Amino acid sequence: MKSHDCHMFMQTLIPLAYRNLLSKGIWDTHMEISNFFKDICSSKLQTNYIKQLEMNIIETICKLEMIFPLFFFDSMEHLPIHLPYEVKVGGPVQYRWLYPFERLDITDAM
Repeated sequence: MKSHDCHMFMQTLIPLAYRNLLSKGIWDTHMEISNFFKDICSSKLQTNYIKQLEMNIIETICKLEMIFPLFFFDSMEHLPIHLPYEVKVGGPVQYRWLYPFERLDITDAM
């Protein structure tokens, strides 16, 4: 599986697939993290909404720490906390994608 596939699973398929299998608290936390990545990857974001994302992701990571055992977490699990700041500084994520087929073609914009 490539990184783009994992990205699509995280945003769309996992929340739908596990909806009836997980308890409400666990499923809600999975939905929060999925919605966070959907929001971060959207083409238009307002600065006040980015500030709200910064606060919400901290709470979501704390909820994940209560669900999963501590040995699950390493340095990579705290990286979503830094993504809203990166969006503030660098602009929308879609213009900095690693996936060339997701980049906006200049001819499409005109």
